[in-house]
Amino acid sequence: MINYKHLHYFWMVAKEGSIAAAAERLSVTPHTISAQLSLLDDYLGCALFTKVGRQLELTETGHMVLSYATDIFSLGGELEERVRNLDKIRPLVFKVGVVDVVPKSIAYHLLSPAMDDINNVRMICHEGNINELLAELALHKLDLVISESPIPSDVSVNGFSHSLGTCGSSFMASPSVAEQLTGEFPANLNGSPMLLPSETTIVRSQLLQWFNKNRIHPRVVGEFDDSALIKAFANAGKGIMVVPTPIREEVSQQLGLVTLGETNEIVNNFYAISIERKISHTAVEKITTAARDWLGSAD
Repeated sequence: MINYKHLHYFWMVAKEGSIAAAAERLSVTPHTISAQLSLLDDYLGCALFTKVGRQLELTETGHMVLSYATDIFSLGGELEERVRNLDKIRPLVFKVGVVDVVPKSIAYHLLSPAMDDINNVRMICHEGNINELLAELALHKLDLVISESPIPSDVSVNGFSHSLGTCGSSFMASPSVAEQLTGEFPANLNGSPMLLPSETTIVRSQLLQWFNKNRIHPRVVGEFDDSALIKAFANAGKGIMVVPTPIREEVSQQLGLVTLGETNEIVNNFYAISIERKISHTAVEKITTAARDWLGSAD
């Protein structure tokens, strides 16, 4: 195989116009270059330069070899540039788990900032219960878990719960349900058809406590694990649902629901759970920063 170091010396001499200029450019002695050119001539079996006075001129074969050498070293330069910029080209894989009780709209708003630079991030998203997702996090199968609660005290996972913010809750219903209510909020919820989130959610217990505090006794017509399903029932006019206030306008536009009232006493907290005490993952940094601006500080 041809010695590419010899070929590179030949290429530099041809580009610079002389052995002395090439030697200065390569920081070697002219004697070294002359010796390498002789070895290349011997290997190819012909001369690549001829002397015309004190000048070197390419032979016919030399012109042909120069053409190939130019292509070879041009490709070499491209290869080096691609390798150096590989991290900029390769998409950043971001594996995230979303606890199933987190509303889908909330999950979207929390995660979407990670995809602002869509050409550099590939998100892999899983949904499940918090114990399953924390187990995957512990095994480094996930980079982050989005949850409505910090790591449960009975779960032995060496992770850290980073607060993303907090917000109040709004009561929403279809216009047909809203028209049947009488009085002012929240008294108008008394005896009204209510769609409750499942018992596994933190907001469920807060909601019941709020009802008791305000002496409200709604008529519970359904309980749901899936936030998308509860929206479908509310949209069909089956009852009143509770949503985090930041997505109230979005729910209204999507489903045509109207807001009956809101309260900051039923609090929605959201957390980014990671195995890092200090967040360093680029996508996670984007999520936490944007979430705190959108939801507001939990302090």
